[in-house]
Amino acid sequence: MLTFTTKTPEETIALGYKIGLLLKKGDIIAMQGTLAAGKTTITKGIAQALDIKDTITSPTFCLISEYSGKMPLYHMDVYRLDGAEDFINLGTDDMLYGEGVSIIEWSEKIMSELPKKTIIMNITPKDDGSRIITLDNWKNGEII
Repeated sequence: MLTFTTKTPEETIALGYKIGLLLKKGDIIAMQGTLAAGKTTITKGIAQALDIKDTITSPTFCLISEYSGKMPLYHMDVYRLDGAEDFINLGTDDMLYGEGVSIIEWSEKIMSELPKKTIIMNITPKDDGSRIITLDNWKNGEII
């Protein structure tokens, strides 16, 4: 497991950028953390690394946002789903096993449907505004 601490939203975006530079097609990041933990903030950095020019916003109400860059980014938010069956019914297989990178917010609800190679990112906000970000199941064992 790798652990990082970011003190500002800018540092969180910068960490996302570094992670994004290392991602390959078919990579899946299962994000976990409380409301306002910084899941969308770190996704902004990942998107920058993928040369995505669109503004990244939380996909809470649309469930899945697709962005084009060096490769597609599928940004999913499964908070509103009742469980794994709802996720399957969205038809996400083409995204998870396709030509892009998938980022899934609130992934705790659908972990049973994700492949073993899924990178698990946990973001924990602290009272001082900093964030503890852990990566588990990272294929390289190192990022920076």
